[in-house]
Amino acid sequence: MELLRAQRERRFRLELHDPQPIEHPSDVWALAAQIAIVGIFVLLLIAALYAGRGLLLPIVVAVVIGETLAPLVKGADERGVPRVLTAAMLIAVGLALVGIAVTLLAAPIKELIARAPEFGASIKDKLYVFDRPVAAWRELQSAVLPSSDSNVVQLDTGWTSIWTSIMSPLVGTLTPALGQIVLFIIVLFFVLAGERDLRNFIVAAMPSRDSKLRFLRIANDIRRNLAGYLAVVTAINVSHGVIVGLGAWLLGFPSPYLFGIMAMVMNYIPYLGSIVTAATLFAVGLVTFPTLSHALIAPLGYVVLASIEGYVLTPTILGRHLTLNPLTLVLGLAFWTWMWGPMGAFIAAPLSIVGLVTIGHLFPDDDPQLPQ
Repeated sequence: MELLRAQRERRFRLELHDPQPIEHPSDVWALAAQIAIVGIFVLLLIAALYAGRGLLLPIVVAVVIGETLAPLVKGADERGVPRVLTAAMLIAVGLALVGIAVTLLAAPIKELIARAPEFGASIKDKLYVFDRPVAAWRELQSAVLPSSDSNVVQLDTGWTSIWTSIMSPLVGTLTPALGQIVLFIIVLFFVLAGERDLRNFIVAAMPSRDSKLRFLRIANDIRRNLAGYLAVVTAINVSHGVIVGLGAWLLGFPSPYLFGIMAMVMNYIPYLGSIVTAATLFAVGLVTFPTLSHALIAPLGYVVLASIEGYVLTPTILGRHLTLNPLTLVLGLAFWTWMWGPMGAFIAAPLSIVGLVTIGHLFPDDDPQLPQ
């Protein structure tokens, strides 16, 4: 019996191969203390970023855009054009483009919002095939989570209320405060006009020659990668928007340029932007076209276009040195969207580039490549 019990215990025991005791247990506690300090710092930094998003968001966006446009300012300065004048001209051109876009988009967006009840009824009529699954889901939800008060007034769950509940917060979120816009413009002007003086000040404050050179290398690589990435991505997105606008016009969508501009802007947001554009094309197609199959043509065509652009065209043009890891993009997109909302989603890729370049300089990969 004892032999059988010993064999049974040996069978269910964890296998450990050559375990060795720790020579200096104090080193483990020192490492744990360092990890705890770093973890506390990271948590406090995340809390500060979230709490100060109203102030930090326009500043960070202005710095990112300023570093991207800095080569233009530098090139104009080398040709004798003052930096202040170049900065003012760039901001004026940007404001003019934004004004033109708002003018073009105001009327069709207003018409879409005014016709929301009509759209809701039309979408409900075409999606009648989903009524039974939705009803089954509500019955299951009522069975699993029964209401504690039978006298509660049932809310309107029609398509009109759903449309209103989605559009109202979206419009409120995408409309930034006037103070943030003014702060963004001021910071962007000073970043463009005084970037060289600020860089010289930071370099002068560095304690050693190595730290000065390291900062300059990091700053130059960040600027170079940001400018290259955003310039190529902007060219691709403009072409992307033109193709979507032409496709919407050929299919008979109302205000096709609206969908072209939306596709161009939303394509700056990796993955999530394509999903939003396809969903919008599908929703408007349900209202515009008589059948469900006809409404699916535009979103399916856009999915094919976005797949070719995202997996073939963009990596080929950018090259491997500017192609970000998809997991890094997804995690950065999720984090910055949660942190700063839609504008955080727009700057997630540039901030990922800044972080990767900085980490690459501080912790270079000197390990030899293993054979494949």
